[in-house]
Order: sequence, then structure tokens, then C-alpha cells
Amino acid sequence: MSVRNTNLILALTLVILSACGVDDLRPNIIFIMSDDHTSQAIGVYGSRLQQLNPTPNIDRLANEGIVFTNAFCTNSICTPSRATIMTGQYSQTNGVLDLDGNLPEEKHYLVKEMQALGYTTAMIGKWHLVNEPSHFDYYKVLPGQGKYFNPSLREKGKGTWPDNVVETVGHSTDIITDASIEFLKSRDKSKPFFLMHHYKAPHDMFENARRYETYLEEIEIPEPASLWHQPDFGSEATRGKNDSLIHYIGSSVSDRNQHRGYVKTLLHDSISGAEATKLAYQTYLKKYLRCVKGVDDNLGRFFEFLKEEGLWDNTVIIYTGDQGMVLGEHDLQDKRWMYEESMRMPFIVHYPPGIAPNSITDLLINNTDFAPTIIELAGGSTPKYMQGMSFINTLYGKPESNWRTATYYRYWMHIIHHYVPAHFGIRTKDYKLIFYYGKHYLPHEEFHNFYWADQYVGIEQSTPAAWEFYDLQKDPQELNNRYDDPAYADIIMELKNALKAQREELNETDANYPEIQKIIDQNWAL
Repeated sequence: MSVRNTNLILALTLVILSACGVDDLRPNIIFIMSDDHTSQAIGVYGSRLQQLNPTPNIDRLANEGIVFTNAFCTNSICTPSRATIMTGQYSQTNGVLDLDGNLPEEKHYLVKEMQALGYTTAMIGKWHLVNEPSHFDYYKVLPGQGKYFNPSLREKGKGTWPDNVVETVGHSTDIITDASIEFLKSRDKSKPFFLMHHYKAPHDMFENARRYETYLEEIEIPEPASLWHQPDFGSEATRGKNDSLIHYIGSSVSDRNQHRGYVKTLLHDSISGAEATKLAYQTYLKKYLRCVKGVDDNLGRFFEFLKEEGLWDNTVIIYTGDQGMVLGEHDLQDKRWMYEESMRMPFIVHYPPGIAPNSITDLLINNTDFAPTIIELAGGSTPKYMQGMSFINTLYGKPESNWRTATYYRYWMHIIHHYVPAHFGIRTKDYKLIFYYGKHYLPHEEFHNFYWADQYVGIEQSTPAAWEFYDLQKDPQELNNRYDDPAYADIIMELKNALKAQREELNETDANYPEIQKIIDQNWAL
């Protein structure tokens, strides 16, 4: 179906609804987000895992709508990403830099804007922004990370936060789906609704519903080549001089990392070497994909409910993850990194009256853009305080004007949890430039205030500063750091200039962190 015909159908639909006395023609909007669900684990994105058919329901949603192939987070960790989605702002502007950050209630901008537009609003599932989601008309959220089984939830109308706890029995993915269905059944049907439907799954450490215990049991999961072979990957910042830090930096699937690896976590050192790496990878992926299967099955159930209730055709459905997830690539686990598997987000939008089926776009978007787009879908305008941009034109098959050519990224935490050095960088459609400055933004004397202070080795130490540059057209798996290749000198200089300009424009400089700025200045020209 052509874009012209799609837009004509949308216009005729609105005319018919108006003639029938339906005054509010704005769509309902459901924003579905799964924790750590990476694009490699969604069939429509065509990764090595596609042959396993892990997400048939999400794939059908994608095939009937639009798939974004260049959607990226600006800080690949749960709390900052969710704060960015709620504010339309980068981390330093909204103030949530890491997992220990919290978003003040007055900065819950997206829901406040949607309420001002006349929408009934609800937040169900994983919230992870510490403060009460009080501006939602209804919420039922996990406290913190929440539990996979028999989770407690805090529910609006059941007392005063944070004591408004209700107990449940079952797996969190099933329970969150049930809660959203119940909300939609009891909602105010005179108004459009905005529902944020957030799963805990497939967040590590993975616990799937019991019915999936045998899923993929007899299947060998395809392995990424870089799990085993990556001689030109990384830099002194991520490997150490002469590979002196390969046993320290980056939580591994293998037993490479002496402090945190899946061989140790899942196999408890019962075996070692290549045999252990292979078994740890298979165990890791099967646990992860069993949680993904639970999400996809529940979405199939949720989508059938929407169809039965007559909500399918007048509801915008967005599917995404809060960031990507490294699934063994480069012998790494978790997220945090600026590498593709971690930085890339799945992003799918379905809306039959306005979005042509089988649409694909390579528009370069990031998670600051989600709130502006949702607001404009609801009939509003992007607030000036938001740093992101609406891509509503792309949804409706029209070109965007003055769109970004590069997206900025920064990971602040340094070493904590998964031994990832602090870094920032810039990505265009063709290239990626990363600078590892390797230092925590907090002074060492403040570390004792945090629960993680004694859990990780060397968090008070800096790691080497270095640059990495990848030609994504020639090297999409980021196996060859070409930063020192003279053939790319001009391109790297252009990227550095663009990186500096974005840091200044987006309020992402280190003016308040002089020790970090000193490292940047010392290494910028290298």
C-alpha cells in the first residue's frame, strides 16, 4: 500500500468517526518496553538468532508497521535510559547519570504533557525511577528492580507511597500483562489513553516462567564469531597495554574476567577453557531467550485482547527495549558499552490508519526523541525544554527536515557492576568514534555512601584513556579499531569536531568535572 493511499485511508477514517459523533479522534497510545530486550533477539532485525524464531508476535507487529534500524540509547543503562524517555532530555540535563540517580516528580514531563492533552495515563510494570509516579492517573509498579516470581507491586489507590504494596502470585511477565488488561477494561472510555506497559524481563539474572524450562533445550544457539576471535578489537583502554587488563575489564561469558564471568556465575568453575565458554554461552542465551519467549507470548495475548476490545485499529503501539544487550559478542555480557549490541535499541511502531505496513527506516533516532514523538502523536507540540525531536513525519511516510546526522552517547559509571570504563562518543550512519576517559565522576571519598562500594575491585582507580574508531560499513561487527589508520585521519577529525559541538550544544560537557576534563584535554589531539 502506498503512503498516499495510507494517508487517504486515515483521512477517511477520521471523517467517518466525526460523522458518527465521535469527537475525540486522537489515537490511544501504548508504549511497551522490555528490560534489556536487544534487537539481536527480535526476529525481524535479522540477526544470527532469527532462525530460532524468538519473537513471532513482535515480528507480526513490525511487519504491519514500521521498523527503525538506527534507534540508539544515549546512556545504555536502565535508570538513565528511562529518565531520558520520560524527559526527552540527555542525562546531564535531566540529572540522572547512573543507576543511583532518581528522577524528581516534577520532571516526569512526558506523563504531565499527556495529561495536559486530555489523556488518561497509566504506568504498569518496571518503573525504576525511585520517586512515586504520582502524575499518572493509575500506576502499578515494581519496587526497584522487582522480582521475577511473586512480585510485590506498589499500586495507586492502595495507600501511601512507598507503603502501598500489593502482593501477587505468578511470574512478573504474566502479572504485568494481566494488570494492563485490567486497567484497560476499567478505564474512562470517554478519553483516549496513554499506557506505559513495562516488563522486567528479560533482565539479568534471568528467571523464566516454569512452562519455558524445555524451550530450546535441544537446540544449539548460534554463537557470534567475536566470542572467540577478535584480534584487532578494542584499545589500550579496554584491553590494557599489551593486553594487561583483559582479565579485568568487561564482564565476560568465558572465564577471561577474573572477577565477573558467566563461567564462574553459571558453572561455578566446574570446567574451564573453550568447553566452559561454550557451555556458559549456551546456558546464558537459553535463559535469556526463555524470558524473551515469555514476553512475546504475553504480547500475543495482549494484542488479541486489544483486537477483541476494538482497540487495535485506533491505538498506536510502540515496542522497544530500554537499551540493547550484549549477548556474547566480543566475549562480553550485559550492556553499558557504546558497541552496537548495547547501544542499539529495537524500535517498532504499529498504527494501521497512519503507518504503512512493511515500512523500514534508517533514520538516526535516539531515546530523547521518543517523548516528543508521542506528544505530537497525541496532538501536542514538542516542548522547548525537551532536547529530542519528533519523528512523526517518518511514521507517516514523509521526510524529516534538518535531522541529526550523528547521535551522542555517554556512559558515566566507570567499572561499577560490569567493569566497563567510563566513556563517551558519537555515531553516524557510517562511523563510530569512542573516547574512554576511564574515571568515575564522583570523588573517591563519596563511594562509601553506596551499597556497591565494597563489591567491585578497583572502582577508585582510573583506567587508561584511549580512542576507538570503527568503519561501520566495512566492519559492522566492530572487529577492527582503525583509529591509528592514516586513511581515516580526516574523517576522525570531522567526528571529533562534531563530538565537541554536540557536547556543548547538549549540555554534556565536563565543566563541572575538572579532573575528567583534564584527561580529555590531554588526549584530544592524540
